[in-house]
Amino acid sequence: MRSTFFRSLALGAMLLGMLTPAAQAALPVGAKAPMFTLQATKGGKVFPFSLAAALKKGPVVLYFYPAAFTPGCTIEAHDFADAIGKYKALHATVIGVSHDPLAKLQKFSVSVCRRKFAVAADTNQTVMKEYDAVLSAAPQYANRTSYVISPQGRIIYTYTNLQPGKHVANTLAALKRWEATHKL
Repeated sequence: MRSTFFRSLALGAMLLGMLTPAAQAALPVGAKAPMFTLQATKGGKVFPFSLAAALKKGPVVLYFYPAAFTPGCTIEAHDFADAIGKYKALHATVIGVSHDPLAKLQKFSVSVCRRKFAVAADTNQTVMKEYDAVLSAAPQYANRTSYVISPQGRIIYTYTNLQPGKHVANTLAALKRWEATHKL
């Protein structure tokens, strides 16, 4: 009963957030991206994901999402999985981050992310806080915030909106704009 109450409260807070205008993430374009290493999983296989190491290969799309297996997060993960070829063509790495435990993310990475990109466990919310991606209405969850980070470690795009529909299109457009003026 108590668990149902808290789930209902969190869902209500997320729905309320969908009805309000999208807030801007605190890390502005041009800011230095905080470096981190988190336990991640891709296709169920666990590994340490290092932002610094990923940036050596090209830009990184870092997206935060509230919780694995929820409706909006499932839609967003499917969208990222469907577009992974477009990200690879732009030499970009995609990494999703939530507060979920790694065991839950192992299942999410196989079934919802379709083994196409990694998701990382930020169970103590350190990275979410560094990127100002905590959902203010329900602070135990991440806000739905996407960042595009250049190989030089600078934020080149940020977008916050609890509705999942535009995160993929917007991050791809930002990567294309960046690539037009920067050659890897």
